[in-house]
Amino acid sequence: MAKPIMAKATAVWLVDNTTISFKQIADFVGMHELEVQGIADGDVATGVKGFDPIANNQLTQEEIDNAQDSALYKLKLKFNAAAVGEEKRRGPRYTPLSKRQDRPASILWLVKFHPELTDGQVSKLVGTTKPTIQAIRERTHWNIANIQPIDPVALGLCKQSELDKAVQKAAAKRAAEGGVMSDDERRKLVSTEQSLEMEAEPRIPSAIEGLETFTLGGTDSDDGADPRGDADYSDADSFFDLPGGDDDEDEQP
Repeated sequence: MAKPIMAKATAVWLVDNTTISFKQIADFVGMHELEVQGIADGDVATGVKGFDPIANNQLTQEEIDNAQDSALYKLKLKFNAAAVGEEKRRGPRYTPLSKRQDRPASILWLVKFHPELTDGQVSKLVGTTKPTIQAIRERTHWNIANIQPIDPVALGLCKQSELDKAVQKAAAKRAAEGGVMSDDERRKLVSTEQSLEMEAEPRIPSAIEGLETFTLGGTDSDDGADPRGDADYSDADSFFDLPGGDDDEDEQP
């Protein structure tokens, strides 16, 4: 439903000049009922001058009369033929000035870890232009040597849900085209919710990689058992009795 311009000022005018309920005003201007009540109590919109919706061609007197007669009546914004087609333009996402220097790093992260994303998808995620994306893809960007890839979600340039949606869309498109993905690409296309539910895979330290099946040499008869495992060591002399000795050679003349 379309909302009136200067919604808070319109709510101030309706509270001051009509007997319409707070709920009706809140639904019309897109505010919470308690916020409209705060306007009536003087706690909200202090110093805001009322904006007459009738004089500014947003409401008719008939609409206001109907709303005052019935608490269930919903105010309807007056149709303005001049506003037809004045929808919000589609284009790259707006990026605040404080974060614009982070866009190259996020673009590099996206093209490196999600190469399946199109330039249009990357542009919508971080709010940049296609020539910039192409320059980073081809590593012809003027500052490419100093750019380090950083997750755009961590930089606050987009939401994780938006990134997941774009990745899933790219995966579906690639599957429809019959493209074959590698194992690494499949892992990248898993959504955040799915990856968080997965069990962690056991990792082998890099120092012993390749030695998983390595065993020490030995005869089958050893079986890793201690030949003296069943000996009785309750007596101290038997504990220090070393095997392989010859009693006759150890005796002194």
